[in-house]
Amino acid sequence: MIDELKQVGPRIRAIRHSRGWTLEQLAAMAEMSPSTLSRLESGKRQASLELLIPLTRHLGVGLDSLVTPSVPDPRVRRPVIRRDGMEIAPLTPEGSPVSTFKITYEPVTEVPEPRVHDGYEWLYVLSGKLRLLLGDRDLVLTRGEAAEFDTRVPHAMFATGSRPAQVLSIFNSDGVRMHTHTAEE
Repeated sequence: MIDELKQVGPRIRAIRHSRGWTLEQLAAMAEMSPSTLSRLESGKRQASLELLIPLTRHLGVGLDSLVTPSVPDPRVRRPVIRRDGMEIAPLTPEGSPVSTFKITYEPVTEVPEPRVHDGYEWLYVLSGKLRLLLGDRDLVLTRGEAAEFDTRVPHAMFATGSRPAQVLSIFNSDGVRMHTHTAEE
């Protein structure tokens, strides 16, 4: 919170400049001395509600726009999940409304049983060949191809050929549970 308060003065100055007002003009409107406003803008004076409320009224901004929280670290650091011959790398933060994963499917010797669950899946093949069994369709998707389907239709996916297939997959919460949780969870 201390870092956010340090930004109040520079934000007031930036808004004042964007309005084309001098220090003296804004200080007069807010009924404070130019030296008080100058010290506030430079961080030499602590921001208080007594000072900020008249300033925000005249600047036409809310208090929350002056005390914006710092930007959190946007990097996603979640462990890779390995199950059923797949390596599943989460690409979105836990709890996101839509979850994205990079999934590596290894070639298989036996065709997996098709599964059914609530939801939708969207996928994009990054490399290799992905075989998609979807209802009565048997499709092979290659690099650059995408698919979207209702997961209530029986489906199975696996790499075909001798190389793994890397896929970007987007699931809703039902798909996340089905693909990333084991039977014991």
